[in-house]
Amino acid sequence: MLDQPEKEQTTGSPVNAMRFAEPGEPIIRGVNWAGFLALYWKEVRRFVKVQLQTIWAPSITTLLFLIIFTVAMGRGDRTVLGVPFADFIAPGLICMGMLQNAFANSSFSMLVGKIQGTIIDYLTPPLSVGELLAALVASSMTRAILVGFAVWLAMFIWPGVNVGVSHWWAVIWFGLMGAAMLSLLGVLTSIWAEKFDHAAAVSNFVVAPLALLSGTFYSIDRLSPAFQAVSHVNPFFYAISGFRYGFLAEADSPVVQGALILLAINIGLTLLCYFLLKSGWKIKS
Repeated sequence: MLDQPEKEQTTGSPVNAMRFAEPGEPIIRGVNWAGFLALYWKEVRRFVKVQLQTIWAPSITTLLFLIIFTVAMGRGDRTVLGVPFADFIAPGLICMGMLQNAFANSSFSMLVGKIQGTIIDYLTPPLSVGELLAALVASSMTRAILVGFAVWLAMFIWPGVNVGVSHWWAVIWFGLMGAAMLSLLGVLTSIWAEKFDHAAAVSNFVVAPLALLSGTFYSIDRLSPAFQAVSHVNPFFYAISGFRYGFLAEADSPVVQGALILLAINIGLTLLCYFLLKSGWKIKS
């Protein structure tokens, strides 16, 4: 009789309640790595099952950009930033492919759950908001890396194009920061969107224009001052310029400044996505 009140008193606290868990009952302390990895691999398997559409098709499309632009504009005497035109646009095309596919993956994940009524599969597992967000972003970054590697491999064996790496740290940093930025933007889109048309609108009217006007096919030094100012507002420009620096050791923007800008943008997007997921805006009824 004396033990019962003491047990009732201690079980009032969640921390103390964990101490009285039944033998064999799983208790999650700290990060739920098992749940995080389960969701991560679920998202990875989703796009790997259709890899012809999600990895190889974007790689071929990006390679076609290289072929078309080098044939149309890549004369042997044409150089940009002191390198042949084909060598100049190749790193930008790799980065652009990574960014677009990172967005495509993360903008689809929860949106299809909302439309098909399976969003509960993301909300009921014992995952914190941070673990859910991290798994979605990490899986999208994985797809971006696979697409980037496939494009790089195709360009590596393509005649007349040099995609040798000069600074690995820049390739890794700007590749990951750019992929994370678009992955977070995709999560934000999937939270806001209510149908596929909404996600397509963001892709067509925001992501695609920013990617194409990011200096992938030209150096902003050749633009008028007004258009140069517009380019410096475009976050895609810093990702592609820094990524290109990793290959060519040349950039048309301050590399350190671009690295810090991307980091700040990712921190802001992470906080925004976290609080929207935590509030359940447009997710929880």
